[in-house]
Amino acid sequence: MPTYSFVDTETGEEFDLIMKYSEREEFLQENPNIKLLLSAPMIVTGVSIGSSNNKVPEGFKEVLAKVAEHHPESVVGERYNRKSIKNVRTREIVEKHYKKMKDKNKPATWRMP
Repeated sequence: MPTYSFVDTETGEEFDLIMKYSEREEFLQENPNIKLLLSAPMIVTGVSIGSSNNKVPEGFKEVLAKVAEHHPESVVGERYNRKSIKNVRTREIVEKHYKKMKDKNKPATWRMP
């Protein structure tokens, strides 16, 4: 059920209530001194936004594995592709040499006095 924000026009007090839409309409008719504050409705659901509950369903993992097979260098490939020891070692060597060449070709950052 959504949470609605109200204000009492006589006292200026603001408060929130959790109720159905039909209950809200009935509440406002019974209390003419209460006005609804305009805001985005806060609806409570069973879905969590936090990163701890971002679990991928097993069936979708299979789809991601197939995508990873065909695109091993993509982000999906890096995360979901089944890696053999050979692939891991090859990747480590490539990254090591890439870093070495990158450092070697880096422009000098110091100047002669």
